[in-house]
Amino acid sequence: MTTTLDPTATPTPAHRDPQVLRWLGAYTASTLGDSVYYLALSWAAVSSGSPAQAGLVMTVSAVPRALLLLVGGVVADRLGPRRVVIASDAVRCLVTLGLAAALFLASPGLWVLAAVALVFGTVDALFLPAVGALPPRIAERDQLARVQGMRGLAYRLGAVLGAPLGGLAVALGGSASAFTVAGVLFALSLPLLCTLKLRPLPTEEKADSTALRDLADGLRYLRRHRVLGPLMIVVLLADLGFVGPLNVGLALLAQQRGWGASGIGWILFGFGAGAGAASLLLTVRGRVPRAGAVMGWSMALGALSIGALAFVPQLPLAVLVAVLVGLLAGLNGVLCGALVQTEADPAYLGRVSAVSSLGSLGLAPLSFPLTGAAIGLWGPGPVFVASAAVCAASGGYALLVPALRRAELPNA
Repeated sequence: MTTTLDPTATPTPAHRDPQVLRWLGAYTASTLGDSVYYLALSWAAVSSGSPAQAGLVMTVSAVPRALLLLVGGVVADRLGPRRVVIASDAVRCLVTLGLAAALFLASPGLWVLAAVALVFGTVDALFLPAVGALPPRIAERDQLARVQGMRGLAYRLGAVLGAPLGGLAVALGGSASAFTVAGVLFALSLPLLCTLKLRPLPTEEKADSTALRDLADGLRYLRRHRVLGPLMIVVLLADLGFVGPLNVGLALLAQQRGWGASGIGWILFGFGAGAGAASLLLTVRGRVPRAGAVMGWSMALGALSIGALAFVPQLPLAVLVAVLVGLLAGLNGVLCGALVQTEADPAYLGRVSAVSSLGSLGLAPLSFPLTGAAIGLWGPGPVFVASAAVCAASGGYALLVPALRRAELPNA
């Protein structure tokens, strides 16, 4: 049974709230586990098959995630986000530890790795909307923007530390050791999640409602909302324009320029530093005035940096451009997330989070082969420019919709 918070309690700033800090610790551990898991999976796949087979294994998880993400939003709203997050991390813990045991004892084929990737993609479709629906149930509304900034910092920390941690585990004991580390990290999140006390929902779903009706109701809610409806279009365009070049185009660009793997690492470091600075800004300030307008302008200006990245001839300058990309795109991302958290009715937040995640985590990964093929045909310049144009359209649309342009975050 869910324990509710005392509504008469004195509000606590997010960075001092034990509830928020426990959630943040669990999220950080889970994010680290994700980073280590993906590195271990890619290494195991490359070691067991051809590059093409390894690529197939790595993309298997994107299919169920894309197909089931909206269903995951319904599940999060019907069952409660804490239950879904706990169950998801428990499944990921058991699966990774089971795979680690299998690798210690034998050499399972690629089909086992593909099956694990399929399970993770399915679990992600449930986990991601539930994670997005948790903050309003553990923090005050005027602290949600700060919580979103803290979440962004935790995500960057997981991305920065997860890869070297997974690499060290692989170097010491192979993929089996890395999967063990990932399983332990998932396990660390469980006791922290179990101690969370959720606020009651201001509205309740009808008991006789079906999952399909709940999904349709959530989509109608988004379509009618003056801010959230347009915001979902902004998020989708930004993700489709940004994710492909960063994940696929960057590696091909570094190869063409002769920067090598270390060059990719430096550019990603620059991007992460810029995005981390944007998250830190929201964490410290708690809000940004005229959030809707700042969000639109940050993506419109960030689009110019994305396009410029393909035409920078020297690595140090490319790193500086990547810092600018991370700062502007990161600011857009944290403001989008903060507006989702503060504008959405908590009863619908699982479904809203699912729709907002659909572009970057569901649809965009399916475009990776197309991005790679386009760069192979025309080179990185035209592809980066086309992606920048999509990102610019995202920012322009945000500025053209009056309700979204005037959207504000609550005072912290």
